[in-house]
Amino acid sequence: MPDHVHLLMSEPPRGTLAQALKSLKQGVSRRLIGDAEHFWQKRYYDFNIRSHDQLVEKLSYIHRNPVGRGLCDRPEDWEWSSFMQCATGCEGRVEIECEWTARKRERAAGKLCPARELPHSS
Repeated sequence: MPDHVHLLMSEPPRGTLAQALKSLKQGVSRRLIGDAEHFWQKRYYDFNIRSHDQLVEKLSYIHRNPVGRGLCDRPEDWEWSSFMQCATGCEGRVEIECEWTARKRERAAGKLCPARELPHSS
């Protein structure tokens, strides 16, 4: 989004969500604006997800938001989205932790059998 970001995060293992966001915002600001005074707004909105249905609802909202704002026609057209990786496992500009990346990591560690090509049906 041109004027805001959506993040779907787990609680950090150490510290608080506020501390994790502060660290993220400081790192991005330093890279983008150097010593200029402000880049981010001071506030953020958070929502505790308590069920799988809520997770799906929030992730769907995040993926459809650029479409609703008229920035693209389909969620997969927004290059700053995790939609394609969530839907297909294809990594794009935004890399996330999802079932696909977990399986890729497990295969690399030798914990899963290698991926196999399935025969195409005629």
